[in-house]
Amino acid sequence: MTHHSFSICGVELEARASGALSLPQARVLCVSDLHLGKSDRIARRSGTLLPPYETADTLDRLVQEIAQTDPATVICLGDSFDDLEAAADIAPAAVSEIAKMQAGREWIWIEGNHDPGPVAIGGTHLSEFKVGPLMFRHIATGQPGEITGHYHPKFGVAGVGPAKACFLYDETKVILPAFGTFTGGLLATHPVLADLFSAPPIAVLTGKRAIPVPVTKGPRPRLRGGKFY
Repeated sequence: MTHHSFSICGVELEARASGALSLPQARVLCVSDLHLGKSDRIARRSGTLLPPYETADTLDRLVQEIAQTDPATVICLGDSFDDLEAAADIAPAAVSEIAKMQAGREWIWIEGNHDPGPVAIGGTHLSEFKVGPLMFRHIATGQPGEITGHYHPKFGVAGVGPAKACFLYDETKVILPAFGTFTGGLLATHPVLADLFSAPPIAVLTGKRAIPVPVTKGPRPRLRGGKFY
């Protein structure tokens, strides 16, 4: 399945297998933690050289999501750039690709802890953005209706493979996975994430399919015949 449908605060949402979140009725597409320019930042700060292709790969996948969902508004939920210098030094080809995606639609850059200030790329730069009863911000504060990122959650299911980037949600809030290439993750059972939910949340694993599974602290749930045990 390419997406998992659910709702919070009366709003219908789609957790897409790519890691993007869609609000079909509002024609909004949201992605979090792109971390564009990460390989450049690592090389600049540590001298470690990584293949410098993660920005192109991340943007290519975002282009596909925009083509499939045709949003009127795109919200980038913070840490869109790995730091402000990476934003300033982003390759002209990447700037051009972003400009093409922005054409004809509203584009919101939410500030994150890696990119706390405006960047010289088109779009609107905000600390948070409200759509109906939902508030889009980078780091969760515990308020109902929050759509956030920051933690790069991941979760594993026995029989499916290693832990995968995942959404986490309950009846009032959603935490998005990192959309960017070369991003790590924090296990959904980690106390930092568990404490943000009043009850164990649902994880939606990303990849080829969007797979919803309850988050448990014990042995990883097993997938049998399309159902979890």
